[in-house]
Amino acid sequence: MRRTRGRRGAALVTTALAAAVALTACGGGSGPPSGAAAGPAAPAAPAGGPLDLAGVCPATVVMQQDWQPESEHGAMYSLVGPDRTIDADAKTVKGSLVAHGVDTGVDIEVRPGGPSVGFQPVPALMYLDDSIVLGAVNSDEAISSAASHATVAVTSQITVSPQILMWDPATYPGKTTIRDVAATGAPVVTSGDVIPALLESQGIIAASQSDTSYDGTPARFVSDPKIMQQGFATAEPYIYENEIAQWHKPVGFEKLADVGYSIYPEPLAVRADKLDALRPCLQKLVPIMQQAQIDYLKNPRPTNQLIVDLVNAYQTGWTYSAGVADFSAKAQVDQGFVTNDPASGVFGQFDPARMQKIVDTFGQILQRNGTIIAVPGPKSLYTNEFIDPNIRMGSSG
Repeated sequence: MRRTRGRRGAALVTTALAAAVALTACGGGSGPPSGAAAGPAAPAAPAGGPLDLAGVCPATVVMQQDWQPESEHGAMYSLVGPDRTIDADAKTVKGSLVAHGVDTGVDIEVRPGGPSVGFQPVPALMYLDDSIVLGAVNSDEAISSAASHATVAVTSQITVSPQILMWDPATYPGKTTIRDVAATGAPVVTSGDVIPALLESQGIIAASQSDTSYDGTPARFVSDPKIMQQGFATAEPYIYENEIAQWHKPVGFEKLADVGYSIYPEPLAVRADKLDALRPCLQKLVPIMQQAQIDYLKNPRPTNQLIVDLVNAYQTGWTYSAGVADFSAKAQVDQGFVTNDPASGVFGQFDPARMQKIVDTFGQILQRNGTIIAVPGPKSLYTNEFIDPNIRMGSSG
């Protein structure tokens, strides 16, 4: 399932408009860089050390996100060095890949998804473009793409999905859970059928409650507060209370992870057929990505400023304020979305039992709705081979 992120209330754009912008963006990549370098280059990493990627990784490590720049993608953007340039036409930011304050000897290019790529799923993009090294691929999307665009996740960046269902507390006083609100018969408005299928399979909602017409704008929720609507705990609660003038009050919500949405959200993956060739690179790059997420969340402000600058430069119709960025980074930690792996205590490591449960749950859903024919084995979807077991949140790293 493609992660639908075109739902930021403050944007107030329709999916049709975003798609039109995407076509323009995809056709304008030949223009010159529009962002000047932000500062001098970082000092070089010691030759041959763990932070020296020259000769083992591609000269430019391309990383593909699944949506527009936002704080949930902070680890990627935090590695773009101060010598960066922003190409507003191509919708990319590129600079030296800087980790722990040193230049790793290669460049990094971070590309957004969503309208910038015509809403194509990340696995498909990775097979269209050989230059992409790492892509953010939800584990349910990895299942649905396994037959045609197989990927292997190499590290988790967000441990628990921040996706939520939200509702109006005034319409449903005293209701504090998805199950409680759904029991009233409230329509459940989403942008795809996997979430409602999951809820139906658990008896939480009836098929008649499912409405997959969510277009990413706040208009429906504001005008019809009887509905439950998808969102992200790292964004919508702040946006609706602080940035949507027609609402300006809290929303009620519960994490979908609490009712079985057990996927790994946006783990970093490589193409399955490139795993062997990338192995020397991944042995050094994966620990860098583990630590980058931890370091970003300790000091998110500089990277959040870059994220906001990119959104303003790209001009896709997406809006993202510094307030949302700061709220998101804080919520990722405070609400337990970014944690060490509960099974091993290692940050970024995959739990085999959880992966089995994900495949069992979402493989059946995707088979029933006709998305896939065969369910892939869980071991084909991830590897812990490159994980540094010493990297943990709460430690010195």
